[in-house]
Amino acid sequence: METTMRAVICTKYGPPEVLQIKEVSKPTPKAHQVLIKIMATAVNSGDVRIRKLDANGLMKMIMQLILGFSSPRKSILGTVYSGVVESIGNKVTHFKIGDDVFGMTGLNFGTYSEYITVHQKSNIVQMPRNATYQEAAAIIFGGQTAIHFLNKAKISTKKQPEVLIIGGTGSVGSAAIQIAKYYKVSLTSVCSSEGEDLVRSLGVTNRILYDKEDFTKHTQKYDIIFDAVGKYHRKMCKRLLNKNGVYLSVKVGYASETKYQLELLKELFEKGEYKALIDKTFRMEEVVEAHRYVETGRKKGNVILKIR
Repeated sequence: METTMRAVICTKYGPPEVLQIKEVSKPTPKAHQVLIKIMATAVNSGDVRIRKLDANGLMKMIMQLILGFSSPRKSILGTVYSGVVESIGNKVTHFKIGDDVFGMTGLNFGTYSEYITVHQKSNIVQMPRNATYQEAAAIIFGGQTAIHFLNKAKISTKKQPEVLIIGGTGSVGSAAIQIAKYYKVSLTSVCSSEGEDLVRSLGVTNRILYDKEDFTKHTQKYDIIFDAVGKYHRKMCKRLLNKNGVYLSVKVGYASETKYQLELLKELFEKGEYKALIDKTFRMEEVVEAHRYVETGRKKGNVILKIR
């Protein structure tokens, strides 16, 4: 039996080069835990912000209190995974050895590694039966975040609402487009000329190209505005809101994680109503390059880190 595994360690806060691959102890599942052999994870904007400790003033102090002062207390970053159940604790009833699963770990992190142990009742479910490991890892972060914010806007209770999604090409924005379409909304998305083809491929006919016009000057009104990139604020968009309209931004609030989100993503993917949008795939050994790419802000969809 292997007693060690490879993992990407964040040695301190800083540029991508602070990430190093090291040999660490392989975890052993406790009674209610499953040991997952991780096949793929994703590098997202949240990972980059944590690695850089990207915050100022009071928010930076809060992040340090939660995460660690000079380096992350939990040095193995990454919050999403897909993989195979390799072993189980003696009280596990939800999963069996060999199950293909996917899940998210939140502030427990730990998915930039070859193995991870998670509680059987944590945010872990069977993978979509028609998904590859890379596709399964790709649909989680953006999908979970989009579901959280659109549910917060009570999208399911509104009859054919007018919805504006700002930033339709990133992992969150492209997911929000697909989740919004599931609720049969009238949809408009703001994107760049470069990203227009991607947004069109997701079935969005109303597109505003921010590099050609100022969307805040439009006269169209919306019931929900979701800023999926966090570059704007409510004051800039207030005149676009209908009476009782809702403005939401990824910069305001933490997107809580639930098993329901995973189950909905699995259902939609299996029905062909949700696509896994993968921009680039990197090997575990290329984690520094993966972080550099995500940090450029140019990614379209998701960046995958192949662990195996």
